[in-house]
Amino acid sequence: MGKFLLVIIVFAALVYTAFWLLERRRGGAAARRRPAPPHRPSPRSVAPDDDEDFLRDLNRRNRRRDQDKPNDT
Repeated sequence: MGKFLLVIIVFAALVYTAFWLLERRRGGAAARRRPAPPHRPSPRSVAPDDDEDFLRDLNRRNRRRDQDKPNDT
């Protein structure tokens, strides 16, 4: 029984390897259906003091805060 099981396992491994090689040589069905996504560069992190939108918003907040503050002089 052990030898028979070993023969079945070796045969299955050979069949699997043969089909895997054939599929790889053809390019694979999945490779033909959908193209690889384009390479996108990773977004560059921007420090807050380099971000113009952040600085503009910060200036607006400061001006608004200064206008809302009552003058005690």
